[in-house]
Amino acid sequence: MILALHKPFDVLSQFTPDHPGQRTLAECALPRGVWPLGRLDRDSEGLLLLSDEPALNARLLDPRHGHRRTYWVQVEGMVSEAALRALAGGILLDDRRTLPARAWRLDPPPDLPARVPPVRFRKTVPDSWLALELTEGRNRQVRRMTAAVGFPTLRLVRVRIGAFDLPRDLAPGAWRELTVAERAAVFGGG
Repeated sequence: MILALHKPFDVLSQFTPDHPGQRTLAECALPRGVWPLGRLDRDSEGLLLLSDEPALNARLLDPRHGHRRTYWVQVEGMVSEAALRALAGGILLDDRRTLPARAWRLDPPPDLPARVPPVRFRKTVPDSWLALELTEGRNRQVRRMTAAVGFPTLRLVRVRIGAFDLPRDLAPGAWRELTVAERAAVFGGG
């Protein structure tokens, strides 16, 4: 069984809290025996896959398989062409360059459910949206990459894994089981 969950903001990608009061996947009423395939940071949102098949984790996350993951990123400032080129070419993080990626501007901004709480608004600082498609998943990689090119991340939403898109009708906190075709899109597409 593979499930697609629209992970809400401020929810850990695990079932038990690290500290009292933290929100976890337990609040999403998922079936017993499923575990996340990968993770999204607490302050990130969007598509998170879960399964009762532990071997799928390595198959999905091993960089040798090159599973693409697409993120929509709201950044502080108006993202420049130079920043998009730098993101696509790879950014030096921890003395190691990130793999080449695809990066493009999202204009108009994507139509997403409102985040709770909302992203802070500043009258004097504009924001913009970009998309990043990666084949690796280092710790807080997207946030670190956008910060490195001068555009700090305000909101981060994973919208695609392989060739499977976050279902538009899946509200934050909601989940559903993938069909056979959708499962093939995750592991065979991309």
